[in-house]
Amino acid sequence: MSPERSRERFAAATHALLATADSSGAPHIVPIVFALAGDTIYNAVDHKPKRTTALRRVHNVLENPRAAVLAEHYSDEWAELWWVRAEGVVRVIEAAGAEGATALELLAARYEPYRRERPPGPLLAIDVARWSGWAASVG
Repeated sequence: MSPERSRERFAAATHALLATADSSGAPHIVPIVFALAGDTIYNAVDHKPKRTTALRRVHNVLENPRAAVLAEHYSDEWAELWWVRAEGVVRVIEAAGAEGATALELLAARYEPYRRERPPGPLLAIDVARWSGWAASVG
């Protein structure tokens, strides 16, 4: 799948998996919702219940800013299977800044719960350097 088609499929996905690693390389994967602007993926630390507000994904990207995000489509009809991986460098941004405000607008446009209650942040901005993907059938 071409990088352009990979990005298109990724943009249409409703959720993805964010893979980060700490400074020792220990992996950590979490499901996320996201918004895409150009080649930047935005994800917010939101108000859903969590064990702690000191999230591992934020800690990891401060130690090791490289990450991957995977969106996929599964179906029992295997001709419909596809996945897309975005690899890049992550920045932590605050909700109160200009980029954070734009990211929150993009997220609210995609997800109704974010329209009701804006996430407090911080946000992750993943600047994608490489799009790759696979599909069982071309289309």
